[in-house]
Amino acid sequence: MSDEKPVVVQPRVAAEGRGPSQQEAERQPFRLADVDLGAIRHNVRTVAELVGPGIAVMAVVKANGYGHGAVEVARAAVEAGATWLGVADVDEAVALRDAGLDMPVLAWLHGSNAQFDEAVLRGIDVGVNSVAQLEAVARAVEAVRGGVADGAGELVPRAGDASDTGGELPGAGGAGRTAARVQLKLDTGLGRNGAERSEWASLFGRAAELQQSGVLTVTGIFSHLSNTNDDEDRAQLRLLTVAAEEARAAGIEPTVIHLASTAATLRLPETRLSMVRLGIGMYGLSPFDDATSADLGLRPAMRVEGRVISVKRVPADSAVSYGYTYRTAGESTLALVGLGYADGIPRLGSNRAPVWIRGSLYRVSGRIAMDQFVADVHDEPVEVGDRVVLFGDPADGHPSADDWARAAETINYEIVTRIGPRFERRYES
Repeated sequence: MSDEKPVVVQPRVAAEGRGPSQQEAERQPFRLADVDLGAIRHNVRTVAELVGPGIAVMAVVKANGYGHGAVEVARAAVEAGATWLGVADVDEAVALRDAGLDMPVLAWLHGSNAQFDEAVLRGIDVGVNSVAQLEAVARAVEAVRGGVADGAGELVPRAGDASDTGGELPGAGGAGRTAARVQLKLDTGLGRNGAERSEWASLFGRAAELQQSGVLTVTGIFSHLSNTNDDEDRAQLRLLTVAAEEARAAGIEPTVIHLASTAATLRLPETRLSMVRLGIGMYGLSPFDDATSADLGLRPAMRVEGRVISVKRVPADSAVSYGYTYRTAGESTLALVGLGYADGIPRLGSNRAPVWIRGSLYRVSGRIAMDQFVADVHDEPVEVGDRVVLFGDPADGHPSADDWARAAETINYEIVTRIGPRFERRYES
């Protein structure tokens, strides 16, 4: 049972002094994820200025742009100076191409059914972690050159082969590529995706052979840090430096070598190399426990909100939601909000996570259900149609994604990426 009273905040935006009219309430989105593209641009520029003009910025827009919208975020990031895009798989990269984004795109996680032929055709950089994946990419190139149809019969025959361009690879972005663009993914200590140290020589050797024959061009070498501590990360940096030297000795001259994501970019300058991968920081969230977004000069880009859909006055000791994990301390007002775990709202936030209604902060009261949750607003004047902000920019007096992460015993990455498709995403420039 909880008897917590609301914590009244003083937001920088004006608190709502009255509830919306019925007509106004009917016009409002039931579930809204408001994405500030101006914040995306600000965050990209902030990091680009930090790393300097000699280091490229890759905007990581995997997982639908961490829940923000991959295409919209990618466009904003490119406007702000990002010159590469990063995604997990080829399908995500193809979606960016379909949207007209023609700058270099790297996809680095592939199953056995990965559509490498699409990557070749669309000028998508493929991260490969083994000789076996290199061979799969090489087969895709030969299929494209020979006009071999894919499972849907959609592959169009391509005139010419690598000899038509002297084995040189055209730039990224256009159709009809007859050579692959690959980046070699190495495991320098994270223990996940990437070639093991014992496999590097064979990987570099085979990549050099395929490059020499015009099947592919190695555009990059990269790895991923564990972010365990500075010493461990520096050890990984040393290994990647050795790898780059061995690759060059094998005849590979990569355009980019990259290791740092947001955390290392901000705190370990030596890991920036020729490119940094800007993920969580681009969305205005901190990768650190000891620094907020504001501390880093970043602006959170997403505000998630719902609406009060029902208000009821209940007596003291009224039970709320499944399992009766919450009971009112006294006579109180319960506000029902039409958001639940089917929308990506973490159930672990039950009885713990904050919400903002009319300039005051309350806690979720009782268990979060599939489509709804309740907030005990005590004696405050709340009406049907009122905005309920789950998280946004603390500068506006709203809870943060970090607040929800703490309540749900997780990280801010998960909070934003799990925001589901039932939300209407609205973009502000």
